[in-house]
Amino acid sequence: DLQGNDLVGKGERRNETVGIIEAPRGTLFHHYIVDDDDQVVMANLVVSTTSNNEPMNRAVEGVAKKYLSGREITEGLLNHVEVAIRAYDPCLSCATHALGQMPLVVDLLDASGALVDRRKRG
Repeated sequence: DLQGNDLVGKGERRNETVGIIEAPRGTLFHHYIVDDDDQVVMANLVVSTTSNNEPMNRAVEGVAKKYLSGREITEGLLNHVEVAIRAYDPCLSCATHALGQMPLVVDLLDASGALVDRRKRG
């Protein structure tokens, strides 16, 4: 009963379990194995950051394509990058920071990978 007060399911003891839950940032997958003393011997967690990483990177790339002009990183570009990151994973970008105050480092590289510009905040 999802609306009830009994939050602990009773059943046979198991050494391995998997849990899946939908959270505000995305689906969380947990897989645990414990020994006979209930000590965790294996834990595998797939958290929202894993699922959000590729679309977040694409959003940042889209920001660069739309707002980067020339060879200088502006404060405005940093703001757009921050908004793109927060849209996909507010925990990663630390949602406790006020907008415009998130610690951020953006490197601008040329086609050969050489650093052209770097802007830091926080």
